[in-house]
Amino acid sequence: MPLLPADWGIALDPGVRRIDGGSVLVGGSPLRLLRLTAAGTGLVDRLVAGDPVPRSGGAQRLVRRLLDAGMAHPRPGRSPFARTDVTVVIPVRDRSDDLAATLAAIGDVAAVVVVDDGSEDSAVEGVARGHRATYLRHAHTRGPAAARNTGWREASTTLVAFVDADCEPQPGWLERLLPHFGDPCVAAVAPRITSRIPSTLPDALARYETAVPTLDRGPDEALVRPRSRVPFVPTAALVVRYEALAALGGFDETMRVGEDVDFVWRLHEAGRSVRYDPSVQVSHPARATAAAWLHQRFEYGTSAAALAQRHGSAVAPLAVSPWSALAWALAGLGAPLTGSAVAAASTALLAPRLDGLEHPWKEAARLAGKGNLYAGLAVASAVRRPWWPITATAALASRRACAGVLAAVTIPAWLDWRRLRPALDPVRWTAIRLVDDIAYGAGVWRGCIQHRSLAALEPDLTSWPGRRSAIDVSET
Repeated sequence: MPLLPADWGIALDPGVRRIDGGSVLVGGSPLRLLRLTAAGTGLVDRLVAGDPVPRSGGAQRLVRRLLDAGMAHPRPGRSPFARTDVTVVIPVRDRSDDLAATLAAIGDVAAVVVVDDGSEDSAVEGVARGHRATYLRHAHTRGPAAARNTGWREASTTLVAFVDADCEPQPGWLERLLPHFGDPCVAAVAPRITSRIPSTLPDALARYETAVPTLDRGPDEALVRPRSRVPFVPTAALVVRYEALAALGGFDETMRVGEDVDFVWRLHEAGRSVRYDPSVQVSHPARATAAAWLHQRFEYGTSAAALAQRHGSAVAPLAVSPWSALAWALAGLGAPLTGSAVAAASTALLAPRLDGLEHPWKEAARLAGKGNLYAGLAVASAVRRPWWPITATAALASRRACAGVLAAVTIPAWLDWRRLRPALDPVRWTAIRLVDDIAYGAGVWRGCIQHRSLAALEPDLTSWPGRRSAIDVSET
């Protein structure tokens, strides 16, 4: 097991709860329960107080388990790399003005490689060379995956940073990302991508995009992996180890959309870690018109079918236990009391797994309740997004189904409106969100038709409550 550096610390995720005198941790993504020995409890106490991670094998194993569970996040020490260890690769097609702004924001690095993917804008080459970047050109447009592959294969540094030609990193961006590579398990680190709003975007859409930027993965740091709080990160800005790129062969050039998700998931499947650090921000322009904004959502949806072929149920639009699925289906069909009884049964199944806690039934009720709440939001998302052609048809045919679909559209939207407080009234917020969901869902169906597969629409109902995988026991 690779050791963490001696000057590293950790911080527990804000969502983690310590119960039973601190000997049990509840949290992580996906949610789990971790029991600690007396020695483990004392170690977590010291780490929370700010002590560095000890070099002993037991301490390193426990900390690695906390990091891998999403229960803790690293606090790196001194970076083992500098800007001179980084080659920046910028794929571009036209938009020479955007390229100039990106090159100006990059700062000093070992090398910058601009890969022109068949531009018609003749100024691209001059802009690249004017900033002393290496300029490579594809005679014909081959897509962003091919452009990135051409660029990183030109590099001779330990690290490669991919930055899209319309992105602008904030000052000091690399200095704050590079320390994460002190962990030998970390193969890639991503910053937070914020939106720059063009003046041509209609006002309501501009306000919506400001509240929920297209490429933003949120304000909370995370380990990136499927079905977690941050399931993927875009390659609009991403720093990667060269050897990890070489081991995977880079990006899949057959994918014109979703190639970044595929690459990150292949890193995860290879046992490598990808960290998301939102303390570093890179701005990216939103689409300039309503039509372009909707087309972007549609295009993102088309990638689901190709991703399902490569990664199976990681793409499932709904991943919940059969109990939760049944409970919410009954509630949606007008039988809430029966649905509540099913949810209560899931608590009864979970409680025996928590035997040994001070209050096993109380904790089982809390965990099952939280799980069923998350499942309800996941069901609502699936109803609104990839499944909307089916659920819309059902709503037209059944008054009960119509009520369920209406609830799936309005209740989560209202909860998000309350949480985010966007500069939009609830009605316009809900309407734009629904249009966003429908556009994405239409893209999913288009991709399924093109690939002649419905795998991207299939739910995964295999996560039974009380499975051993949800209970993790530390040996230290």
